[in-house]
Amino acid sequence: MRRFPLWRISEPPPPLWAGLVAAVALVAACTGVIYPLAHAAPVVSLGVVYLLAVLIVSSSWGLRLGALTALLSAAAFNYFHLSPVGRFTLRDSRNWVALITFVVAAVLISSLAELARERAREAEQRRAEADLAAELARLLLGGGRLEDSLPAAAHRIATGLGLGSAPLQLGEVQAGERRVAFPLWEGPHRLGTLLVPADAGEPSLRRVQERVVPALEAVLSAARDREALQGEVVETAALRRADDLKTALLRSVSHDLRSPLTAIQAAGDALASSAIQEDEREELVAVISGESRRLGRLVDNLLDLSRLEAGAAEPHREWVSLEELVHSAVDELGGRPDQFSLSLDRDLPLIQADAVQLERALVNVLENARRHGEGHPVSVRARAVRRISGGASGERVIVRIVDRGPGIPAAQLERVFEPFYRAGSAREGNRGSGLGLAIARGFVEANGGHIHVESLPGQGASFVLELPLAEAEVP
Repeated sequence: MRRFPLWRISEPPPPLWAGLVAAVALVAACTGVIYPLAHAAPVVSLGVVYLLAVLIVSSSWGLRLGALTALLSAAAFNYFHLSPVGRFTLRDSRNWVALITFVVAAVLISSLAELARERAREAEQRRAEADLAAELARLLLGGGRLEDSLPAAAHRIATGLGLGSAPLQLGEVQAGERRVAFPLWEGPHRLGTLLVPADAGEPSLRRVQERVVPALEAVLSAARDREALQGEVVETAALRRADDLKTALLRSVSHDLRSPLTAIQAAGDALASSAIQEDEREELVAVISGESRRLGRLVDNLLDLSRLEAGAAEPHREWVSLEELVHSAVDELGGRPDQFSLSLDRDLPLIQADAVQLERALVNVLENARRHGEGHPVSVRARAVRRISGGASGERVIVRIVDRGPGIPAAQLERVFEPFYRAGSAREGNRGSGLGLAIARGFVEANGGHIHVESLPGQGASFVLELPLAEAEVP
């Protein structure tokens, strides 16, 4: 069960006028209480009743009002209860004993009360300093950049110490006429500087030096260590990612380059024979031509991926026709005419984009759809979602490339755009290098567009490219 004290020592003390009123009222109350008690005890021993008034006033208002209450109590006891009643006289030893007792009680109680107030003020100050240290730790160790957290930490220090401002800066900052500089150290190394207004007062400056600076040094040192460790973690993650990329690249290149090279070499060796027929020769030439294009696309993909990873794929924008890009991408893939079914709006507007990059993206997505379409035609549809405003027409162009393959599981819908990720298909030997879709997303996003895939298992996959239309007037 929670206990509540019967009497609290207030901090700060109540107003002086309230103490004067309380002293007079308590002395009058004690004087009145003694009258009925005089029938039960000797009047001389009832002087202790006035100690109640002296204790209350001394504990609440200090020594001055406590001594005044002691004098009032002695006078009232002398005038109203000690013979001769109705007269002031201090010749009797009883009067001196009462007066000295009241004054000593006032001195002791006021001293104890002041000591309790001082302890309470110190405890409150320590609590505020602990809260300040915890808040600084939260701000400086919160995970953001240390430089970005310094203004908030400085504002919290100024608020906690009651200062107009307390700038906190890294490195060494010189003091001035209007500010005092407190250096923050970590061993022999200078961490930063805390600046405090010079007119803050000696107690506040001493408090900053003795209490705030050590805690701030510890928190700032931990924040610097955390930032250094975080930088090392980011660098390690980048190195690990680069190492994984190189490992995947070597694995992909070792297989995907060997396959077309082996086919080209075998076809070339067969062409050197004089026993082959003309139709066989034409077939071998077609193999060499097809595998050469396949090898060229693989090399182009590797170069495109390296540019995207290095952030060097800056698009060279110009006005281009999306319809021409789609037809050019289909022509580059070659193959039978019935492999692609095109349905393009006749009034497709021009877009501002890098024609080479968008064509590479379309080639990669179309090749992926053809590879997984299980022999069915790949549907390519394009339309403009229009909005006419201020002379500029259109909002975006949507290109939807749909295959009728086995589809993509929901867990792999985003992973198919990762470099070297190869989703399984119904025919495992019909799998690409795992670079095409990653490069397609990189080029589409570099030109301000967006690409995503929609699929249900067993119902094929639909790749959706959204390209923004320029706000300027189309030439």
